[in-house]
Formats: sequence, structure tokens, C-alpha cells
Amino acid sequence: MIEYVKTILLKVSFDKMLFEKELRKGLNLLVPSEFDEFREWCYRTFSKVYGPVLNKYFVVLAG
Repeated sequence: MIEYVKTILLKVSFDKMLFEKELRKGLNLLVPSEFDEFREWCYRTFSKVYGPVLNKYFVVLAG
């Protein structure tokens, strides 16, 4: 499932609202063992553009 979610995020990364919506949906599809890998990939791929959005979801989930 992680590869599917990555593909979707890459396709919608042009729009902040769509990206945030798909990130939220994608997090619900992942199994716990995929979470750390997914978080690292998101920060590597999108932190320059969507750092605050990533922090919003990953800080809440990690805390």
C-alpha cells in the first residue's frame, strides 16, 4: 500500500490542499510497520515545499 500512497502524493503535489487531503487519506491506509519509512520518504521528497503540512500530521501522530 505504501507504494500506492507515494504515487498518489507525487501526482497531486502541485496543489497544497489536494496534497494535504491525500496525505491524510494515505496515512489511514498504511499499516504501522510502514509508517517510519513513509514519514522519512515524505520529508525527503516534500519537506522544502510542504514542510508545515508534514509537521502537522507527523508530529501529531508521533506524539
